[in-house]
Amino acid sequence: MRTIAIPSTARRLNDLFRKARRKSLILKSHEGDRFVLAPLEGWQAFEVGDDITQNKELMKFLAERSRNAKKGRTYSLEEVKAELGIR
Repeated sequence: MRTIAIPSTARRLNDLFRKARRKSLILKSHEGDRFVLAPLEGWQAFEVGDDITQNKELMKFLAERSRNAKKGRTYSLEEVKAELGIR
């Protein structure tokens, strides 16, 4: 993933950033492609290589998610859609 700095003079984009701070947005291009614009606070990323089992941070994360799922801490598709504002 690559980071691109947006200048303050890009008013339309900065307006979308302000809106996305309040609620995540789905942006739709004129060709119909859709993109998510959402703040990354609390977001986790992992480098994935040929052997993901060697990534200790990722494996720890997946083990924790597995434990949570076994305890019933999951989200239904409807809950995810509601959180993202998707119908």
